[in-house]
Amino acid sequence: MSNPLSRLSTAPPVTLRVLILVVASIALMLIDNRTQQLEKLRTSLHTLVYPVIFLSTIPGDAVNSLTRSMQKHSSLQEENEKLKQENLYYKSRFEKLYALEADIERLKRLLGQSEELAEKILLAELVEVSLEPYTQQIVLNKGTSDDVYIGQPVINGEGVIGQVVHTSHLQSIVTLLTDPDSAVPVMVMRNGLRGIMRGTGVTDKLKLPYLTADADILVGDLLISSGMGGRFPTGYPVATITAIERDPSLEFLNIVATPVARLDHGREVLLIWPGNEQPAETVPEVTEESAPPMAVPLLDGEQQP
Repeated sequence: MSNPLSRLSTAPPVTLRVLILVVASIALMLIDNRTQQLEKLRTSLHTLVYPVIFLSTIPGDAVNSLTRSMQKHSSLQEENEKLKQENLYYKSRFEKLYALEADIERLKRLLGQSEELAEKILLAELVEVSLEPYTQQIVLNKGTSDDVYIGQPVINGEGVIGQVVHTSHLQSIVTLLTDPDSAVPVMVMRNGLRGIMRGTGVTDKLKLPYLTADADILVGDLLISSGMGGRFPTGYPVATITAIERDPSLEFLNIVATPVARLDHGREVLLIWPGNEQPAETVPEVTEESAPPMAVPLLDGEQQP
């Protein structure tokens, strides 16, 4: 039995084997170039190797396809985010336009109210609302610099809101109808029955006290300002009667009303100067020269100069 090591030692050197392969390759190329005898062999080998080549390209194609799919997905995500942002932007713009349209309608109602019921008006904007539980007050951005005065009536496009109770140079405080300290002279529009509308401290609730059981008043009656007291001119809508309780044991009716104006809505109100009234008048100074002569009683025997 021959030793494998001895056969390895007798094998031709690597250089010789390479040289033999190179010579064989050149010879095969020359034969193929001159005789085209190896074309069939080449075709058979290509057919035999093609499945291997095809299988070797599958991982690369899969990687390329996955890469393109991820890139397309990423692009779609970016486009989707962009469209979402644009949708939110245009939606906010639409909401702003809707708010502006509502403001325009509200201002039209305000101006229409002012043209009907007052000669001098001033548009004011809310800057603060009282947070105290039983105080119904708002702060406006108009003050004595705009000739605002204490007791001045305040309305919106629906009806009476309240009256000014304090002023500073640039701001004023308004007590709303529903404040417990509020009192507005009113009358029933249907028959002229007069009363005093008072606040209850609740946003949508007023009371009309001191009306006897035989008073001609009904649920649904509209109460307007009566003009008594000289602050609110006649004709401003104030409240609507919503409930009347008649207790035989009590002398007066328990009457509940709801303000016509929505006191917790809107940002603009109107300060009004009823008719030709002015917030203040200056008393002319009387001098000795401008003072009219005084009548002096004559004594007996004196003559008029």
